[in-house]
Amino acid sequence: MSVSIISRATWGATAWDRDPSSSGPATVALSSRTEFFVHYDGASHITRTGYAIPRAIEAEHFGNGWAGIGYNFVVSQAGEVFEGRGWTRQGAHCPGHNVSGLGVQIAVGGDQEPSAAALAACRALYDEACRKTGKTLAKKGHRDGIATLCPGTALYAWVKAGMPAQGYEAAPDPGGALPGGEVARYTVTIGGLEYGYGAYGDHVTAVGRALVAKGFGRHYTSGPGPRWTDADTLNYSDFQESLGFEGTAPHQDADGVPGESSLRTLLGTLPGKSTATAPAFPGRDKFGPGKSNAYVTQLGRQLVKKGYGKHYSVGPGPKWSESDRRNVKAYQRAQGWTGADADGYPGPETWRRLFA
Repeated sequence: MSVSIISRATWGATAWDRDPSSSGPATVALSSRTEFFVHYDGASHITRTGYAIPRAIEAEHFGNGWAGIGYNFVVSQAGEVFEGRGWTRQGAHCPGHNVSGLGVQIAVGGDQEPSAAALAACRALYDEACRKTGKTLAKKGHRDGIATLCPGTALYAWVKAGMPAQGYEAAPDPGGALPGGEVARYTVTIGGLEYGYGAYGDHVTAVGRALVAKGFGRHYTSGPGPRWTDADTLNYSDFQESLGFEGTAPHQDADGVPGESSLRTLLGTLPGKSTATAPAFPGRDKFGPGKSNAYVTQLGRQLVKKGYGKHYSVGPGPKWSESDRRNVKAYQRAQGWTGADADGYPGPETWRRLFA
């Protein structure tokens, strides 16, 4: 299942740039992630619910002198998943493992039993982490990285049992239903910039202002601002529909998450990093069963460089193999593509992104 993550902006986190001298925790490439650490809160039972959970952790971690909440994500007993440092910020949860490891706290303490909803949401988050990184992350409890009782007896036994869970049903956003029903909550990267739920930066503000200028700002109650929210998604969906796009489910044309075509139409250009240095795509006929050439080697080496080489036992080399196909598929899936778009055979867009 996909994971519904409640963004920092939604639960009310303090902005990373509150200190003018700092931009917050360092950015970590997804390819650097190799571990998934489970934590608990400590000796006492947790009675807080909803947004109060991450807010209390943030306040405690500020008291430690940290930049803010130290976990990458926090999971409540109701199965809510709250964004802490997110997928690409260095954590502050386990010394020596804050770059390689994603840290997730399940909000229980002492001998408090984790709920089925919490375990299901955490397992779904783990599966999403593996999908995003294109590799199977090592399942670990906090005590596997440092001498501590964390994550407690029950959670540690669950981790060591392989993190089994059924249902994989995360709780709905406690902020309540939004206009328009189900809202797409995933991100895409275009020109090196991230767009979609939770994305942050001046480029997000620019999209919002362009939407307002074109008459597609009715879902804003404030802003637009630098954090992509559900209001941005709903406004962008209205804009996509005006272009004749159809469909509202995630990864469809009018789901409110930008594609290159609609973004270029909205802004008149595609902002972001230049891709002029990417080598020209040699053609799809250079890849597949029976193919052997220098382009296959070039592809394989770039996959390894980007962190998508886990299926190679030897190589990469000039002869196309099933390992090449599986590594390409992992990379394509990390872009959010599904079905025929993630078949494991490189096309022009896969090639462009891989070498950008």
